[in-house]
Amino acid sequence: MKKLFKSILFALVVTSLFTFLPFERECRAISKEVLRIHILADSDSERDQNLKLKVRDSILNVTEDLYSDVASKEEAIRLTEKNLSSIIKTAENTLRENGCNKPVSAEICNMDFDIRNYGDITMPSGNYTALRVKIGSGEGKNWWCVMYPSLCLYTSGDSKNLEDELSDKQYEFISDTPKYEFKFRILEYFDYFCNLFG
Repeated sequence: MKKLFKSILFALVVTSLFTFLPFERECRAISKEVLRIHILADSDSERDQNLKLKVRDSILNVTEDLYSDVASKEEAIRLTEKNLSSIIKTAENTLRENGCNKPVSAEICNMDFDIRNYGDITMPSGNYTALRVKIGSGEGKNWWCVMYPSLCLYTSGDSKNLEDELSDKQYEFISDTPKYEFKFRILEYFDYFCNLFG
């Protein structure tokens, strides 16, 4: 009886794995299509958190213009790298206008993100390319979003840019959250365990 139970359990695990793998591949493909933004505040004080949001708004205003004719993530990365000093200057000017002299640093890097909901859209966890902006010590709560295709400024129902960049299946995964939420959580735990041993 015990052997039969183990066999059934093993069969269920293997079957689940095979049905999960195509979903996992599509989620990984999504991370290759988007550029995220990650802004770290100097501290958790109310003032520093408000400054973080002001910096966010000023950077997104600059990049919205930068990305107006961009056709790919690679092009968005190239433009961001080319304009990195301008992005830093924009952030620093915003801080100075609000009476803060903290330094700002920024870089394009690869980093892990958790599952995140943006209105009707849910981005799966995974490793993404991101513009990482650090204000001062960067010890405060952070803010993140999808920078390209622009999702940070979108209002519900206006996610056309993202829909145009992803395959139909990928877009279905992120826009039909209730249907895929359980799989997103499994993927997040899978990433977590892989990182433990990786």
